[in-house]
Amino acid sequence: MVTRNVKQVAVALVVLGAVLAGVVSVFAFSLGKYEKVKISGGVATIPVSKLADGKAHFYKFESAGKEITFFAAKAADGSVKTAFDACDSCYKSKKGYEQQGDKMNCKNCNQKFAIDRLGPNVTGGCNPGYLPHQQSGSNITISVNDLKGGARYF
Repeated sequence: MVTRNVKQVAVALVVLGAVLAGVVSVFAFSLGKYEKVKISGGVATIPVSKLADGKAHFYKFESAGKEITFFAAKAADGSVKTAFDACDSCYKSKKGYEQQGDKMNCKNCNQKFAIDRLGPNVTGGCNPGYLPHQQSGSNITISVNDLKGGARYF
């Protein structure tokens, strides 16, 4: 009888440990999505070399108690695209986007947007909120004022 109880407790502890490890892993992974952007002279600077891997990179900027998030990605033609990690339609869900190949997928409504087409002429609805940037040599710069302009999403 005692042996049976010990086995049940041991199995319960193993299951509990596995569940806790899974929860901690998921939580730790989600914390790592955003890299804090460096601000100097009123601009955020991102090295273009960070985008050479073909993946969208997600960043955060803190202003007036709000965390404003955005992403930068290199399009197939080599141009750089930047956008808020939110849109006019789904921003209240606070789910943002994820990359799926050459598209950004809204994690709320599952609509997909070609990275090549992101920009000032494709706005509204569920399109990623346009975020202007400048590319100068090996860096992308985004003005702090443009970042603050996206505060309404967050």
